[in-house]
Amino acid sequence: MTLAPSQHNGSAVWSDTRLLYALEEAVETELNRHLKVAKDWMPHEYVPWSDGRNFDGVLGGEAWAAEQSKVTAIGRTALVVNLLTEDNLPSYHHEIATLFGRDGAWGTWVHRWTAEEGRHSIVMRDYLLASRAVDPVALERFRMDHMATGFESDNRHSMLHSVAYVAFQELATRISHRNTGNNSGDPVCDQMLARIATDENLHMVFYRNLLGRAFELAPDQTMCAVRDVVVGFRMPGHGIPGFERAAAQMAIGGIYNLRIHHDDVLQPVLRYLKVLDISGLGPEGLRAQQELGLFMDDLDDQARKFDERREALLARRARVAAR
Repeated sequence: MTLAPSQHNGSAVWSDTRLLYALEEAVETELNRHLKVAKDWMPHEYVPWSDGRNFDGVLGGEAWAAEQSKVTAIGRTALVVNLLTEDNLPSYHHEIATLFGRDGAWGTWVHRWTAEEGRHSIVMRDYLLASRAVDPVALERFRMDHMATGFESDNRHSMLHSVAYVAFQELATRISHRNTGNNSGDPVCDQMLARIATDENLHMVFYRNLLGRAFELAPDQTMCAVRDVVVGFRMPGHGIPGFERAAAQMAIGGIYNLRIHHDDVLQPVLRYLKVLDISGLGPEGLRAQQELGLFMDDLDDQARKFDERREALLARRARVAAR
């Protein structure tokens, strides 16, 4: 992306208010595009209701046991993490509604996004309970702990940081859902998560395109925001009880790890926007661009080392299982 001379605003400092106003037209354009391509779908259609039966408790049903689940062990771990991440929607809505506002195109998008994301937690929980995929008691206790803690964004520097974060995070969520479905061992689960992943991809496109417009308006500030977000990226579910252990299992299981993060999340967005090729930057933007490039090289090296360790571990497990 090469900016015309009239667009070389690298040294100019844009306030959040000015940027929100300047991006309003782009938000309206992306909102209209989203509404044209997004397909309405019904969560209840993806739930195997005929598999459901009462649990133990006030209705005197059958207690949950792991052998009742059709889902693989890694699938159960990932499903719990993914659902608990979706459960914190009230906190996410508060964050973006406070930052982006509730009026105009921004407000319309905030409410539309929230409504679409709400479907995800609805269908996932209904699927998990009807299919007895996971322990319902543990799931509810995790939900209470996670939501009671709430969510506070790591990206409170500026609205550009928030736009940059969600551009990557929505794609990361899509990849996590899709890989969970692929590794779930249950075709119904796979179909459900594929439907959710389609939504997440459309959300990513919205924010990615908005980020592209921000680069045209304030290239230095946007580059610094992207650098900060990429270097310090954490998934929104990092506050889930036991997240680090679950994340390690998901990394080894091929749901989400350094290689996937580098190749399937960061690189596609950076490449599409040609972030590392943008010219006409001021000193701060150029420094941020260089630091971003160095970080991506280092992350690729870390991912290579992780791949080697993972392959060795899986090989050892295969040898033990074959004995």
